[in-house]
Amino acid sequence: MTQQTVVTKPTGLRGLLHPAYRPAAPSGPESGQSWKPRWSVPAALRAVRATVVVPGLFAVTFKGLHDPQMATFAVFGAFGTLVLTTFGGSRWDKLIAHCGLAVAGSVALILGTVGSGSAWEAALVTIPVTFAIYFAGVAGPNAAAGVTATLLAFILPIASGGGASEIPSRLAGWWLASVLGTAAVLALSPRPAGDRLRAAAAALAGALGTQLQVAVAGSATAGDIDATVVAKRNLLNVFDATPYRPIGLATADQGLASLVSLLEWCSSLAIDAMDGHPDLSHYAPEDKQLLAESATALRSIGGLLAGGDESPSMERIWKARQVSAAHLRTLAGDHAVTRATADNTFFAQTIGVCASAATADALIATRRLGPDAVDAQRHRWLSVELARPEDLPAAEPNAVGIRRPLRILPLGLGRTIAANASMRSVWFRNSARGAAALAVAVAVAKVTGVQHAFWVVLGTLSVLRTSASATGTTAMRALTGTVLGFIVGAALLVGIGTGPIALWIALPVAVLVASYSPGTMPFTIGQAAFTIMVVVLFNILAPAGWKVGLLRVEDVALGVAVSVVVGALFWPRGAAAVFADNLADALRAGAAYLVEATRWVLGLPVPDPGEGAQAIATGIRLDDAVRGFLTEQGSKRLDKQDLRTLAMSTLRLRLTAHSVASLPGLEAASGHVTEYPMRAEVRDALASEAVTVADFYIRIAGLVDKPGRAGGSPAPIEVPAVAYERLADPATAGPAPFHPEAVWVRDHLIELGSHSAALLEPALRLAALRRTPWWR
Repeated sequence: MTQQTVVTKPTGLRGLLHPAYRPAAPSGPESGQSWKPRWSVPAALRAVRATVVVPGLFAVTFKGLHDPQMATFAVFGAFGTLVLTTFGGSRWDKLIAHCGLAVAGSVALILGTVGSGSAWEAALVTIPVTFAIYFAGVAGPNAAAGVTATLLAFILPIASGGGASEIPSRLAGWWLASVLGTAAVLALSPRPAGDRLRAAAAALAGALGTQLQVAVAGSATAGDIDATVVAKRNLLNVFDATPYRPIGLATADQGLASLVSLLEWCSSLAIDAMDGHPDLSHYAPEDKQLLAESATALRSIGGLLAGGDESPSMERIWKARQVSAAHLRTLAGDHAVTRATADNTFFAQTIGVCASAATADALIATRRLGPDAVDAQRHRWLSVELARPEDLPAAEPNAVGIRRPLRILPLGLGRTIAANASMRSVWFRNSARGAAALAVAVAVAKVTGVQHAFWVVLGTLSVLRTSASATGTTAMRALTGTVLGFIVGAALLVGIGTGPIALWIALPVAVLVASYSPGTMPFTIGQAAFTIMVVVLFNILAPAGWKVGLLRVEDVALGVAVSVVVGALFWPRGAAAVFADNLADALRAGAAYLVEATRWVLGLPVPDPGEGAQAIATGIRLDDAVRGFLTEQGSKRLDKQDLRTLAMSTLRLRLTAHSVASLPGLEAASGHVTEYPMRAEVRDALASEAVTVADFYIRIAGLVDKPGRAGGSPAPIEVPAVAYERLADPATAGPAPFHPEAVWVRDHLIELGSHSAALLEPALRLAALRRTPWWR
């Protein structure tokens, strides 16, 4: 067996990814911010809603009903509903989300009131309640968007004290805020700009379909590749732009998430296939027909996601794949020619796998078909993708090795929670850190007996971030903003006095500025604006002049100190460490999946099938860690291109294993009832090479994992390059045709191994970062 050694640059079966592919990750929230406010229509509408609802509710509950408890919870409930929460989707989606927030907030409010006894009782109650609220954000974007407002509904009563007798007034204020706030959101919302993620996926599918279509016709240009690259970059930026996955747990949402991964991989394969030469007209007619069917399906997917009536067909792709696979089994003659033809077939087949799987996910994402109907189509037209034990040849028990190896399963609520119930989950760590910080803040506020304990806890909530350095930076901004707000608020009171008329006139203005500032002004200015609003509000409730502002400064400083201490004690490295942990897990799971899939195709025993599900679960956690890193405040000590390269390697590894077991005819070939059985030496050599490739990724995992675990710097991988002559079927006379499964496995291993060396330097930089003290 000959081997080709890769030292520094990936050569690829068709070369590198297009050099223009450099997905620009979004910069941190604080990067490049100007002190000048920027104009934003959504922020302006948000400010108008809050300016109308908050002072109006306060006037009705405080002056009309003379109930300070109801007034307090109405004001902060309205601020949480209208300012701290932004739900996405249609008006119906927003209505459902706001109803969910109202119910969740009611439960949190009751628990906070009942548990607000002694300092230690309140702290103990805070830990499980706030952990559950934080962790609930894993359910989807709208659930994550409602976390802060729900926490507000809990920390206000837990810190303020009061008995069960006050629950009715507090609930009345909360529900008044929820009802009127929801009505204001539905009445004064900007016209939906459309689902950006769905639109970006549609654009990539359309561009990719067009690229393949013109490439097969021989009329492609470099501009067609560039259009795909730009569409791919845009899709990745949209998908990575939020601190949570921009999809929910509904089946349609999970179908869209799976579709994004498939389109990303499919575009990489298409660019690799062209190797800088966009003309694919030299492909065999059978492979060109397969590419043409894949292109048609991809363009139909784009139209379907854009709201059209297209009907992409898995059947047409499957039949074209059968013809292409049959052609692969007839290759014979000059090895140079047949090798090039087999390489072409490899790309045509893998692109066909992507296109057919993407078709199934698109039908689910657009709710054209339910999961059961799509499963039936997959079983019929993707063959082994849904092969069940009873469908495989009874004579060969090894054929049962991977029962459902190819399907990218959507995760339901239970499986999502299970996947994230780990110390290596960014959701779990952030939830634990947040719960610990708020519990300590509640205890400190109650033990010290400060006048406004709620402000201490709110200060902690405001500045706690995912790393110690980011928390420290935010703490300084919070204190600066609070002091600035105190100075401006005190000057305002000196200027207008503390008369009720002047304060009632100032309140809408303060609310307007405080509600417009999030996302349009720096965090410091937002803190200052909120402090001014608090000074005005509490002087209406109980006139105390500028002293209210001074008390707020003291309380916020105490809360900020709690955040800094907890941030230093609980996973101070932040999202970078979580990313490295989950990268290691995903690499190990993907490597095991690759070996499992390869052994199954080669007819070797698979002792413990099921690695595919683990690879998917670790991939979900890694995706959350990536977006957590990208949205983490503070400087990024890991280059974002390194981040994308490392994360993409796990996707390529998992989907390569997904593809290995998908060649048409494998449901029979896996039982080895074939005319020309694979030679044992070839089978063993390919199985060994699969282990070699997998071992490289396992060693990369050890390198980036937590220091002290198994590791060591891996040497550059030796890419498997089994000679084509040895893959031939020996039973034929004359020029021997290739054994299709051997060629299929070989090309997958070469394509995967060709990208491996590109991981070394990013992995070494990440490993060095993990071994550097967090404060440096």
